[in-house]
Amino acid sequence: MADVSKEVIEKAYEAIEVARTSGKIKKGTNEVTKAIERGVAKLVVIAKDVNPPEITMHMRPLCEEKKIPLIEVPSKTELGTAAGLPVGTSTVAITEEGKSKEIIREISQKL
Repeated sequence: MADVSKEVIEKAYEAIEVARTSGKIKKGTNEVTKAIERGVAKLVVIAKDVNPPEITMHMRPLCEEKKIPLIEVPSKTELGTAAGLPVGTSTVAITEEGKSKEIIREISQKL
C-alpha cells in the first residue's frame, strides 16, 4: 500500500468537493461498495483512521479488479467535510465527475 503525497490527498478532497456540487458522489461503505461493484465509481477515497479497519478492507481488491483509482486519506473527519457532511465518513466514491473530471485525471496519473 503506497502512501500518496500530500498533493494527491489535497486533490482527492478537491475532486470530492467539486463533484459534490457539479456531479454525484456516494458516501459510506455500503453506498461506495455498490458503486464499485456496479463499475460506476470513477474515484474511491478511503479514510485511514476507520475503526475497525475491516470495514473498508474489501475495497482495495474490488477497486483493483474494476480498475478504479483508490486513494487513502488520513482523516475521516476531513473526508466527511469534503463530502459536505457534518460528521466524518469512512469512504466516498465519485460516480459522476461533473467538473472534477480533470482533477480525477491528474490524480490517476500520479497513482
